[in-house]
Amino acid sequence: MGAAYPQELRDRVLAACDRGMKTKQVADLFEVSSSWVRRVKQRRREHGETSPRPCGGAMVIKIDLERLAKLVKKHPDATIKELHARLGADCVESAVGVALKRLGITLKQRQSMRRSKTGRT
Repeated sequence: MGAAYPQELRDRVLAACDRGMKTKQVADLFEVSSSWVRRVKQRRREHGETSPRPCGGAMVIKIDLERLAKLVKKHPDATIKELHARLGADCVESAVGVALKRLGITLKQRQSMRRSKTGRT
């Protein structure tokens, strides 16, 4: 995902719209999409804001990380679905995966071993 357009561009786009230019003309002039110009105008009209919205989702963790780490030590082969059920936390299963990633715990990988001696068939 790319970065948000700078505030200076937003201000110039809105100024052009305020001068009476049509959305398509403004989009062509500043080399942006018409839908983006409409969204910027709508955001100013409905919320009075012209700045970009922050990127990323909520960073609130509803899971006790210490308890999760203990559960993983106790049940190292448990899946995320099983860990979610054992935690009984008020969250979705994917939040357990995010918490595991934050703890630095990765999914169990297959152990490296010699290739099978089975020949081609």
